[in-house]
Amino acid sequence: MELVLRPKAVMLPLMLQMITAPSALAFAPNKSMQQCHLTQQTRTQQPLAMAGGEGGEAEWVKALMEAGGGNEPGKFEEEMKMKGLLGPNRGRGNPKLNANSALINWLETEGGVYLAETSTWGEAPHPMAISTETVDEITNESSGRGLLARRSVNDGDELLKIPLDLCITRKSARAALGKDALQDGINEYLAIACQLIHEKYVLGSKSFFAPYIGVLPETDEVNPTFTWPDEDLAFLEGSPVVAATRSLQMKLRREYDDLLGNPDTGLIAKFPDRFPAEHFTFENWEWAFTMLFSRAIRLRNLRVGERLAMVPYADLINHSAFSQAFIDARESGDWLFKDGDEEVILYADRGYRQMEQIYISYGQKSNAELLLLYGFALERNPYNSVDVTVSISPRTKAVAEANEGVEEDPLAQEKIDFLSSVGRDETVDFPCYADRYPVEMLEYLRLMMMTPEDTRGKPLEDFDYSRTISPANEAAVLSSVVAAVNYQLGLFPQTEEEDAAIIKDKGMFRLFSYNQRMAVRHRRNEKRLLKRTLAALQKQIRNKGLEGEDLARAEGSTLGQVLKGETRKQRTALEDRLEKMGLPVDLR
Repeated sequence: MELVLRPKAVMLPLMLQMITAPSALAFAPNKSMQQCHLTQQTRTQQPLAMAGGEGGEAEWVKALMEAGGGNEPGKFEEEMKMKGLLGPNRGRGNPKLNANSALINWLETEGGVYLAETSTWGEAPHPMAISTETVDEITNESSGRGLLARRSVNDGDELLKIPLDLCITRKSARAALGKDALQDGINEYLAIACQLIHEKYVLGSKSFFAPYIGVLPETDEVNPTFTWPDEDLAFLEGSPVVAATRSLQMKLRREYDDLLGNPDTGLIAKFPDRFPAEHFTFENWEWAFTMLFSRAIRLRNLRVGERLAMVPYADLINHSAFSQAFIDARESGDWLFKDGDEEVILYADRGYRQMEQIYISYGQKSNAELLLLYGFALERNPYNSVDVTVSISPRTKAVAEANEGVEEDPLAQEKIDFLSSVGRDETVDFPCYADRYPVEMLEYLRLMMMTPEDTRGKPLEDFDYSRTISPANEAAVLSSVVAAVNYQLGLFPQTEEEDAAIIKDKGMFRLFSYNQRMAVRHRRNEKRLLKRTLAALQKQIRNKGLEGEDLARAEGSTLGQVLKGETRKQRTALEDRLEKMGLPVDLR
């Protein structure tokens, strides 16, 4: 058999043919191999047979090119340069590009992660490449680094494998800074924040994680709202995200003071050699939490259960609300032999074309959550919501005495006891979505709007509040939601139309800072969502024929204001959701 030197585009298919046809060549006697000679041939040579197709080099080349494997080394990067995806100067002298290369070399050297654009024995070309510059397709705002499909990717393809040993976790933080300092049971966020500061500011270039730390952005490249100055936050006036931002700012400061800054018990005072004061500053603490909130991944399928981790390379992938892909972990090794180690894994949730940006989902997050923790908001977000405050103060004897003209409700104490039994406060925030509002809000209001005429002597606990109690009760409930939504809309100093005019004037809009542009878009989208909710509520009232009912009969306040005699501090729905993330702060 004669082995022929082909042009570069078809050489690899011939090599693959050698691998997949052992009887023909791979186990041929040495004498036969010696007879093989390298000559330049014409296309009249007999084509090699292939099962399942037309056969020949053309099909090999076609299949390989469709998979992206026929690209010449460096060709994809050249295409990225042409499209401006490697930053200014087409990547030349770009420190971000150098940092990308250092990260890839580190992953390959320290973790055996194969990220090359060419195939090798037993390894296909890596399907992704790092872009130093990506932009939001709708707003054209920069979204920083991202990962692009280097070749065509199919649904279900394995996109990456990262050894867990290369991740920063609570376990690695305790190993790096000492178990006497970061004691067993320390919150994961606090521990990892300390290690991030240690690796970046204390060790610097000497850190084992230096190539990974080198691609992490600075605080002002992420810009979550808890790092915004007051003049930028003022652009969000009226939005519930402001209260959540202020709350998170205070809590991060409290956590810093308790863990690090306390002059008697803080780690800076107790272990000054490991926690030097000049590096463990609040500014660096804020940077560490910016990285954690925007990049940390909760891995759920580990042997020890869930674990929070900073995962190199994987955390470069940007968010899409429409992606079904999630990063998780598994035991490493092939399907038959497991080596006992663990690795982070990601599979494609759909097909991707070459040069298309690959996305994962950070979870079903509203724009308020994204802006607070990640520094961006989406124009098209099916999970976007606006928190609406519903504050009903039962007309107890004390409330009636403190508010002139308010009569005591004979069911007031029973309502308070019922709320306590189900873990609800009298002032509650509920998220309203573009196409729905939560059943829990209706259940809450149906209870609070109950009158003796509705109960007819039955205890409140006997009723199913997921269903309409009575036409009068339902009218009062829906009208209360309308009042609450109108109140929320009234908190904004600008109208939706004024925001739209600002955005439409592109020249003026570009004069705003990135934070301010994000704020204007965010507040406009919140107003649009609230208006849709109002329209849906009013339609529901009309369809149910409830306009003529006595809507004020329950005399409850739904205007988000705590009445006299009620001193309970309000807690936002956004804070409820953040607490479920496992943040280290007491959000109550």
